[in-house]
Amino acid sequence: MEQVAGEREAEEFTLVARKPYFDLPTACPICLPLFIYLKLAHFPFRLSFNSIFPDSDQIPYVESGTYVAYNNENSGVVECLKKDGIVDLDSEFQSAPDWVSIQAMINSWLADALTYELWVGTDGRSAYKIYYSDLSWPIGKVLFLKQVYSVKQRLGITKDNAEHREDEIYRRAKIAYGALSTKLGEQNFLFDDRPSSLDATFLGHVLVTLHALPDTSVLRSKVLEHDNIVRYAEKLKTELIESGSSSSGPQFRSVPSSSTPRKGPSNWSSKPKSKPKREKTEEEKTFKRRAKYFLAAQLLAVLLFLSMMGVMILVTWSSTRR
Repeated sequence: MEQVAGEREAEEFTLVARKPYFDLPTACPICLPLFIYLKLAHFPFRLSFNSIFPDSDQIPYVESGTYVAYNNENSGVVECLKKDGIVDLDSEFQSAPDWVSIQAMINSWLADALTYELWVGTDGRSAYKIYYSDLSWPIGKVLFLKQVYSVKQRLGITKDNAEHREDEIYRRAKIAYGALSTKLGEQNFLFDDRPSSLDATFLGHVLVTLHALPDTSVLRSKVLEHDNIVRYAEKLKTELIESGSSSSGPQFRSVPSSSTPRKGPSNWSSKPKSKPKREKTEEEKTFKRRAKYFLAAQLLAVLLFLSMMGVMILVTWSSTRR
């Protein structure tokens, strides 16, 4: 085990995320907390981007050599990194009496509120830019509408209860912000003035809310009601992101990437060009084939979605004619 840990320390880790926008290193509300977690831990890593699969639930992920931790496996990347003994900020905090309740507020109430704002509560431009701006307009637009429909289903929003669900989502967010503002006070972090994964998740949420959502956003206005939360977010943004190249923090480089999410040896374009080209392994050939199947499946999903929407419009039109 010690030998494996030593090998991992000698290897370079890469965080693969969605692209940067809104003056953030990555504007994805799932990727940014992981970026912040690694920075809070002073863990050295490279930052690479994948925009081929905008709705892949594998992104973000961390890889190093043959090691890879995906977002959709084993409760997420942070839990994988902790379980595998790579980086753990929470070992001293998880027994804290209010850890579970604060975790639930951030990962449930606030996560739902930000999801609602990005896809339903605003004009959707921020979400489109984060996820689909690299795609051609027809495909990007259809995938966006498909995701809006999926979000409404996940949040339990229907025509009949839309107003009630919106009120409930914002009410819970207001309660969560109030509780977290009280918990934070004038401290630098949520627990004992030391960073944890909950700081990373909460900070990522606040930064996306403040910088990616429009000025008319209801959720953004609720964050701005709490001056200490805004100071906390902007202070850490300056220290962790804007001063990322200083000697006080870990180094990272932002390298565009179009690679397919995969397991196995790293073959990103961000690797030094001095390395000789090698034959693709069977595993990499398999992933390339899977990428083609994925694109075909996406096209089929788009066609099915358009068919469903056509049927729904036809049914609605027929009912209004009677």
